This record gives sequence, structure tokens and C-alpha cells, in this order.
Amino acid sequence: MPSQKIVQQIASELSLSTAQVQGTLALFEEGNTLPFIARYRKEATGGLDEVQLRDVRDRGAYLDELEDRRAAILASIEELGKLTDGLRGRIRGAETKQELEDLYLPYKPKRRTRAIIAREKGLEPLADGIWSGEMDDAGAAAAARSYVDAEKGVESADDALQGARDILAERVADDADLRGWVRDRTRADGLVSSRVLKGKQEDPAAARFRDYFEFSQKAAEIPSHRMLAIRRGETEDVLTWAVEGPSEEIAAGVVRRVVADRPAREQLTRVAADAYRRLLSPSIQTELRLELKERADAEAIEIFGRNLEQLLLSAPAGERTVIGLDPGFRTGVKAAVVSKTGAVLDTDTLYLHQEDRFAAQLRGLVDRHRPDLIAIGNGTASRETEQAARNVVTSLPGAGPRLVVVNEAGASVYSASDTARDELPGLDVSLRGAVSIARRLQDPLAELVKIDPKSIGVGQYQHDVDQPRLKGRLDETVTFCVNRVGVELNTASPSLLAYVAGLGPALAKNIVELRDAAGGLRSRKQLLEVPRLGPRAFEQAAGFLRLRAAEHPLDRTGVHPERYALVERMARDLGMPLRELVENEEAVARIDVDRYLSDDVGRPTLSDILDELRRPGRDPRDTFEAPAFREDVTGMKDLKEGMRLEGVVTNVVAFGAFVDVGVHQDGLVHISQLADRYVKDPGDVVSVGQKVQVTVIGVDLERNRIGLSMKSRTTDQQNSRTTEKRNSVTADKQSNRTAGKKPEPGTVAPNGMRFG
Repeated sequence: MPSQKIVQQIASELSLSTAQVQGTLALFEEGNTLPFIARYRKEATGGLDEVQLRDVRDRGAYLDELEDRRAAILASIEELGKLTDGLRGRIRGAETKQELEDLYLPYKPKRRTRAIIAREKGLEPLADGIWSGEMDDAGAAAAARSYVDAEKGVESADDALQGARDILAERVADDADLRGWVRDRTRADGLVSSRVLKGKQEDPAAARFRDYFEFSQKAAEIPSHRMLAIRRGETEDVLTWAVEGPSEEIAAGVVRRVVADRPAREQLTRVAADAYRRLLSPSIQTELRLELKERADAEAIEIFGRNLEQLLLSAPAGERTVIGLDPGFRTGVKAAVVSKTGAVLDTDTLYLHQEDRFAAQLRGLVDRHRPDLIAIGNGTASRETEQAARNVVTSLPGAGPRLVVVNEAGASVYSASDTARDELPGLDVSLRGAVSIARRLQDPLAELVKIDPKSIGVGQYQHDVDQPRLKGRLDETVTFCVNRVGVELNTASPSLLAYVAGLGPALAKNIVELRDAAGGLRSRKQLLEVPRLGPRAFEQAAGFLRLRAAEHPLDRTGVHPERYALVERMARDLGMPLRELVENEEAVARIDVDRYLSDDVGRPTLSDILDELRRPGRDPRDTFEAPAFREDVTGMKDLKEGMRLEGVVTNVVAFGAFVDVGVHQDGLVHISQLADRYVKDPGDVVSVGQKVQVTVIGVDLERNRIGLSMKSRTTDQQNSRTTEKRNSVTADKQSNRTAGKKPEPGTVAPNGMRFG
């Protein structure tokens, strides 16, 4: 269990009470999962949400690692016999891993350096004399002559002085305080500078890095997307970059600190310059390059996690029969009909260039299966497929199925996956994508959990960031979403069940096998019959698993089995069967909460129980509503500046948001165009899956780029209105001068304005 010091530190940093931090860390230490703690242990955490719980857990883990490293460093230095009381105090007081490593650096085993070689030649006493102030420059030169020894490789007094300076340069570079000062100055005032490599300027493959061919920005201010782009350019051998500090100023500062009031000024000035140029500057630059990478990674991973959460929690169309269309020109449009429960009912391949046959085949699928919706992937040939399908639907008698364009990112990855082969063993790989498109309209969460989150395309530079860290964050995001929504135990796929708190792929597979063998489960208690699913896993998972047709009425709610006895007592006190209490708002309103308070059941838990009794298994996601793309806009060539469109946000990044307006190529709403006010974080304004109104402000067909604005009035519109107003005033003046009086009502001015 973390020390009280760590608990107090986390509480102070995160503005929480020590009781909240203590309770949270204790629950994690016991092996409880984050979703379980957030939902069913609110009394112990003081009602902390998932984000706060994760912050406490992660900060606790960092501080635990810090303590372990502190102990290892103290033991190592003590073993060397160099641990003084002062050093011990500084190490114990270090608050970051960086500070600890700086203090340990002089005692850390090193490869064979110039300073080590000089010590082997016996030159350390000379270095100590210069450093202690016992010698001025003349005294150092005189003393150096006594160290000349050809057998040791010291051929002259100058060689001796050089060796002494090497020893002192390393000593300077290893000084924790000086090192920290150089790092802070470089971090605060340094520039990230990138340059194009020779011969790459005209390389077409390097064109997307053109903005960074000659680029610099303060390291403290550079946003994550620029840092990631520069690093990608370096990886692809297009760019080189460095963190360039104010070298002359920092070097002068190092000299001042090293020389101080020591008399050997010339020798120490040379020591300071060498220490900064050869040792400190390259080392600090390496550290800051890594620091910038970690900072950019952290921001990118946070954006990816937030976008993924929004996408997974997109509104589901629900249990409706759907035709999924995976567009394509050459290989045809792959079609798959799925039932309300996601079972594949029919498949076909339609060809856009065979209009009559396309219409007949699609009409046949509609007539046979009476779908509610037609889901169309937004890839190549999407709008052509949508138009062809619309022609069929409008020709049908009565109200036909609605057309919905669906983000198909990751569908091809799913098609070739082991999961798809297991789920759809008899279906050709080319048709599996259409099934995925249809199912992700029915329930985005249930379908997208089958795909590696990195393949869904809701982040930036996801393949460049720290992969283990990214995987951990994304897996946690999926787990959070799955448990927030809840899972129907008798219909969930193994992929979905694997993300339920306390389970995993192996237990999910065992549950499905038991479910299939039993012809469906009738109660949550049957989970205890699943091989290797013990009491702890049951405790963590049970509350997030639902059974609509369960024998026990609470099995279809989010009430945890550990509270069934409490709810049964509530029903008895009301004088009614438990089954009649569930979904009975009038009866729930009569429950006296104070009567059921206890040491381990507080108001937060009781409030959640009452909510579940009122609306058992309520889906927290929004109601499904399909976006409406303009029918006259099917490709980039149809876009015109000033055009107003409805679109769907497909990705939110640090510099803005990408929006699908139905032309296959997403447009960019730059952060400066997201709102009429200043926007610091695009995530404060838009979210993935959100429907938005945008104005086209630029179309670059050559570079395949679309510029969009979400401002109420774009700059061009404002300029246009300003010009219009100016012209109006000019025309008014001209008319008055011409007529010598105010214009009569109905008069048309030269600019076309009618006065009236």
C-alpha cells in the first residue's frame, strides 16, 4: 500500500481528499477494475469518475516507481562508499525521476571516457587543485610539469592540463544543479528547428513535409501535431531536426557558474566551454528530443482516446434489418443483408455500370427482406453508390428504406481478421466488409470492438507514438465504453464480452461456449458455471452483463448481484413483488432512501439503484439520427466557395476537425474556423460523429484538400458584406449628388439596391 506521504501528495496535486485517494488506491491494489470501482464503489472513492480514478492510479504508479528508483540509487551509491548525509537528503527530497537521475549521474557506471582515462594517468589531484582554488593559472601550469610521465602517456605539461580539464568538464556536466539550469533554459528558450535533407526538395514523396523544409518554433510552444509531423519526416529521411538553445547565452552562464571566484580563470573558462559544447549541450538536446516526443505522444494518445470514445458511443440505429453496401467500381458494390440481431440473411454483388441490373438486384434484396435502412460505406464510389441506391428507393411504392452513409474505416481490416473468419466462416472475404458496415450502423460499439482501434482512423500519427502506451489507453477506452453501455449476455460476441470488466478473451470464449451449449443463459448466477470464472471475475463483471429474459428481474438491470437482497427488502417494505417494482416509477418514488443507508451503502449507490429500477438497462447513447448530404454534391468538383453544407465530424485533431460532407474526401475545419470565438482545444467544440453545418472556404483539387469553416460568418462573407455596405453608401452619395435630393421610394441605385 502506498505511504501516507504519497497519498497526501496525490491528494494535493489532484485537489482531492486523502480519504478519496486512500480508498481509490486500496481498491486498485486489491485487483479491482476501473469500471467496477467507478460504478459500484462510489462510497469508497467519494464518487470519483473514470478520469479522476485513472489519474489517481497513474500518479500513484509513477510515485511508486519513483520510490523504488530512489531506494535503488541510495543502495548503489552507498555500496560505492560515497553516500554522504547531504547527498542522502537531496536524493530523498527529489520529486521527479529526472531530478533523481541527475543526482545519480556522477556515480553511475560509464563507458570509458576521456575523464576516466585522465584519472588512470593520475591527473585527478591536478584537477582538484584547479577546482578547489588552490592554484591560479600560473600555478596550474607550474604544477602540471610535475605530472609529465611518458610511460603514462602524459608527454607534456599541456597534456597534463588537458587531462585535468577533461576530468573537470565531466564533473561540470555531471553537476545536478548546473545540468538542471541548462535544461530549463534550453527548454524555455530553445527552438525546434527542422531542415530538409539535401536532394529531397524536389522529391514528390517529400511534398507533404514542405511546411517543415525551413521551420522553427519555440520548443515550449510547439503543438503535438507539428512535432509528430517533423518526426515522421525524419523517419522517412526527408527532414533533420534539433532543439537549438540560445547557445551563447547558456555557454556564458555556464562559464560564470564554473569560474565563480576561483583564481584559475583561463583553465576553468576552457573547462566550462568544453563541458557545455561536448557534454552538456548534446546530452540535454537528446533529453529534450525525448521529452518533446513523450509530450507529443501523450497529447496524440489523449486525442485518439477521446475520439475513439465518442465514436464508440455513437448513437446506434438499433435492432433493424439493414442492407450494407461496400462501394466499389471495378470489383463491384458488395451487398449484405443482416437481420435485426446481426445475422447474415443474404449477399450479392452489384455493378454500378450495369444500371438496370443494379436496380433489379437491389430492388430484389429490398422486396425479399424489407430492410429499414441501407448503410453505404463512405469509401471510393460512395456517392455514386448512394445515388444509384436512391434511384431505386425513390422508385419503390410507399416509404422505402432510409439511406445512411457510414464511416467504413477498418472494415477491410475486419474482413481479413481471425474474428471475421470465426464469425462468418462461409462468407467470402470481399463480402465481410459489407456485413461490418451494416452491423456498425445497428450498433457501432458492438461492431467496432472487433477492430484494432488504430485501424479506425480517429487520431493523428497513431503509428508514430509509443505503441504500448497507445494500446493501453485505447484498450482502456474501449473497456470504459463497453461497460458504460452494458452488454447483453446472450447475444454479445466474444469480442464484446472480452472488454467487460474482469473478463478477457479466454473467459469470453468460455462464456460463449457455455451459452451455446445451454441454449442461452437464464441468470447471471450461471456465470459461475463458466470454466475458470471465479468469484472475483464474477464480482467485477456481473453488474455490466444484462439478461433481458432472465428469471430474476434484476438480471436485466445494472443493479449488482451484491445488492439484490437490499432491493428485495425495498420491495417487501413496499408490500409488492420485486418484479412489479422494476420499471415502476410511482413505486420507486415512494422508497425512503434514508431507511437503507448503512456503512457500506451510501446515497450514491442507492441513487444508482433507484435509477436502474426506474429505467432498467437504459442505453446512455444518443438517439440515432442520420446525416443528410446534399444530393447535388457528389465530388470535390461540385464544391464551390461559400457553399453551405451539412457534414459529420470524422476526426478531431490538435489543429482542428475533419468533416465528411459526402464527397469521399474529408474537409478540414482549422481550429481558427471552428467558432466565432477563440478555441484552445477543438475537443471543446466538436466531437467525432457530431453533425455540423459548414461553409466551404477553399477547394484545392490538385492537392485533394477542402477547407471548411463552422463560423457563423466566414471572413470572405464578412469582406463581401463590408464591400456591399461600402458600395451601398457610395451609390447613395452618387444618387443624392445626381438628383440633388434623397431618392424616391422604389428608386433603384446603380449597385442594384432598391430604396424604399
